[in-house]
Amino acid sequence: MVFNNFFNIAFFVFGACVGSFLNVVALRLPQKKSFTSGRSHCPHCHKTLNWYELIPVLSFIIQGGKCRTCKKQFSWQYPAVEIATGIIFFLCWRNLSDSAVVLTLSLVLAALLIIIFLIDLRKFLILDAVTLPAGAVALLFSIAMGRSWLEILTGGLVGAGFFLIQFVLSRGKWIGGGDIRLGAVMGLALGWQGLLIALFIAYICGSIIGIFLLATKKMTRKDQLPFGTFLSAATAVMMIYGASITQWFTQQLFL
Repeated sequence: MVFNNFFNIAFFVFGACVGSFLNVVALRLPQKKSFTSGRSHCPHCHKTLNWYELIPVLSFIIQGGKCRTCKKQFSWQYPAVEIATGIIFFLCWRNLSDSAVVLTLSLVLAALLIIIFLIDLRKFLILDAVTLPAGAVALLFSIAMGRSWLEILTGGLVGAGFFLIQFVLSRGKWIGGGDIRLGAVMGLALGWQGLLIALFIAYICGSIIGIFLLATKKMTRKDQLPFGTFLSAATAVMMIYGASITQWFTQQLFL
């Protein structure tokens, strides 16, 4: 019990620390800035932050979410991403720890999906710099999970083809090239069955949130919905709980 509790806490804390780094990556990558050099600074007064101002979640709470120098508010995105990453890493540990290889690959893939989520949410971009390595990790993850090459490759082709058809039909108006590559990542990571369920989850959630935003007039019909956020989130859910969700869907279909 003590052993499990230690690792539960350790993976959450580790995830929160990684989430702090992912915030930096998601902010700098679209601007083509290096995220491996240069210390974090206040986005308002540009003062370089000390180490004790960068402790995940805790620093934000202690400082009241404000810069100690200029007193301006930091974005709630920072602690939200840190907490979310901590929870996702914890769930990966709880559900995918039978194999150290699978667990490691799931953590790396989860981190890349979070970056895709954040950049698409903020900039409406799905960058090759993230999807290409994510595709490689997704392939390795599926191999480690014991999926057949036929299932993996079929998943990748179906995922890419699904969005490629939409891209061609709309002449690039509905979706961009990034969605095609993200579709391939989804298929490679989940296989074709998991892919179909992930797409179903993403479209249902996207529709609900889109209708809500339209109803509350926070979005108009002309505005874009960052669909990559729903696709990446659905992929993470299926990566962690895919077996249980697939079993439930199968039971419902054959009742």
